[in-house]
This record gives sequence, C-alpha cells and structure tokens, in this order.
Amino acid sequence: KSVKKGFEFTLMVAGESGLGKSTLINSLFLTDLYPDRVIPSAADRINRTVQVDSSTVEIEERGVKLRLTVVDTPGYGDAINNTDSFQQIIRYIDDQFERYLKDESGLNRKNIVDNRVHC
Repeated sequence: KSVKKGFEFTLMVAGESGLGKSTLINSLFLTDLYPDRVIPSAADRINRTVQVDSSTVEIEERGVKLRLTVVDTPGYGDAINNTDSFQQIIRYIDDQFERYLKDESGLNRKNIVDNRVHC
C-alpha cells in the first residue's frame, strides 16, 4: 500500500556557500533540483542573512513515487559572526512540527502533507 501511495521525504542541507550541497543533492537523486538558480556575487552575499528555501520535486523509479522536499539554507555560515545564524533554521523546524501537530489534531487527517524535516 505504501509503495502504491508513494513516500514523502524532507531533507535539510545547511552549510557555507560553495561547499557542494546542491551538487550532492543533484547527484544523490539524479535530478536538477535548482535549474534556474542564480549564484549571487560576493558583494550580494556580504549583507545577506540566513534564508530558508524549500524546493519540491516528484521522483518516480520502478513504480515507486517519492515526493522529495529539499530545504536549503542560503547564507548560513557566510557571515563573520555566526552566533545566531542557526535561529532561523530552528524556527523553521519548529514551525513545521507545530503545523503537523495542528493538522494531526484536526478532523480531516487523511490528506496531511508532512513537511517536517526528516534528515
């Protein structure tokens, strides 16, 4: 039954720019998750704060469907002072768990989308 319905998987990647996070994800899942991505220049990255961007792609292999959501954190670790750079990531993870708990507590639990970070 699960194979027919498919799986949902949410993966978060965090690290400094240029480490190869996107390349790793594209290699693991044999897909181009960021086809329209524009690489910011060094001047644009100076004043940038941590963002949380999510991209979803549906992959099917041998009849098994996977709804892959990759949560990327551009700007994480790029600043000189990274003292509070993780706060935005923690807030995102907590918000996803709160949303899932709210949906689980509701009446219509059949079509809940699980966007909690699994890994």
